[in-house]
Amino acid sequence: MGLRTRIADELRATVHGGDLKPERYAGPAGDPGLLGITPDDPVWRVHGHPAGMLIGGFAALMLQSLHPLAMAGVDQYSDFRSDPIGRLIRTARFITTTTFGSEPAAREAIELVQRIHTQVRGTAQDGRPYRADDPELLTWVHTAEVYSFLTGYQIYAPRRSRLTPAECDTYYLQVAPVAEALGAVEVPRNAAEVARYLSRVRPELHVTPAALDAVRFLRGFRRTGRERLVTGLLMNAAAGLLPSWAQAELGVRRPVLVRSGWDRPVATLVGRGLEWARGPSEIHAAARARLAAVAPGAHGRDFVHHLH
Repeated sequence: MGLRTRIADELRATVHGGDLKPERYAGPAGDPGLLGITPDDPVWRVHGHPAGMLIGGFAALMLQSLHPLAMAGVDQYSDFRSDPIGRLIRTARFITTTTFGSEPAAREAIELVQRIHTQVRGTAQDGRPYRADDPELLTWVHTAEVYSFLTGYQIYAPRRSRLTPAECDTYYLQVAPVAEALGAVEVPRNAAEVARYLSRVRPELHVTPAALDAVRFLRGFRRTGRERLVTGLLMNAAAGLLPSWAQAELGVRRPVLVRSGWDRPVATLVGRGLEWARGPSEIHAAARARLAAVAPGAHGRDFVHHLH
């Protein structure tokens, strides 16, 4: 087995659990998906970029941890310590299904998360009650996530592929329906709204012992020496995506020259290596084929419509 195959298999097992679930993306023919996007749309481009999503995903976890109520739910209910790969697989599958999957598959994924959310509730260390289906908490989790994904893409995608300011606004607009379907409210729908939202919630955000513990766990995670090395490199790059106030809260003290001269170049090389190993995405190919296919009876309907 060659190096490329070994890395591809390991990447598939880590992110997708080894089973890409192609049926979620391949049919039904002509189904536009929940978001109604095409390969040229900003969401497809951002969520289809492996390095930006991996690094942005780590950044999102760190940023989300600064909300004490969100972190309390993760700390008390999540199995990320005992099964971090399982948690990653479930998160990645949700994002790929809602982005590239058919509308029925996306709705099914959303309903599953909603059922889980109804069971996650308790009391944070500061005595405040929380529940995972709290609309405002869902808005926080979504906004921190997509902000981090977009930031990761804008830094780690090839310069010619990066989004214009107008396309960044479109990205936020296109991903909003997923959050709203989960129950989020007043979801930011452009870059200016995201900036205002983060400024508004900033007083509610601060580091907790649970947040620091989660970040330490992520930094030290390993099943193999290679995995620990790659995770450490990507975590360093991810910390550089965080707003300066978030870095300060989490105690991230990494010189600017180290970030620009080491973290980003090395993470870029790692990302390119992962893309090389993965090759053309089977998920994207299945989604493209579904979008290009003509739904049964469509020709007939178009012909009748044309006659009238």
